[in-house]
Amino acid sequence: MKIAIGADHAGFVVKESLRKKLAAEGNEVVDFGTNSTESIDYPDFAALVGREVGEGRADRGILVCGTGVGMAMAANKIHGVRAAPLWSEAEAQLAREHNDANVAAFGARLIDEATAEKLTDIFLNTEFAGGRHARRIAKIAQLENS
Repeated sequence: MKIAIGADHAGFVVKESLRKKLAAEGNEVVDFGTNSTESIDYPDFAALVGREVGEGRADRGILVCGTGVGMAMAANKIHGVRAAPLWSEAEAQLAREHNDANVAAFGARLIDEATAEKLTDIFLNTEFAGGRHARRIAKIAQLENS
């Protein structure tokens, strides 16, 4: 799987942990930075990862900031992105099954590295359920054009 990944300064350590894990598992990981804990603006990195996923160059995206909320908000401005801030296993599973989320956003100030890794596994390995949910995803796509 090709995965685009990015973080701000607050998410740098968790992003690095996820990047290494995903690459070791044989995924193609495209790292958009940041590459330190020096303060930066998270929307810049959300846009890079979001465009990679929204334009179909990556299968999924992972973003990490302090809470996951800002990254998700910024990424969801990109056409084709369905980013979800994830804090629990149930959210990771349902975001994929029901919402066909293609970008996960994690809060490094709210979850630890081990939890982020577990949620990433669920996010990457859960299939979209389709059916009635596909109709709802189509309606979300229509909102992008309104």
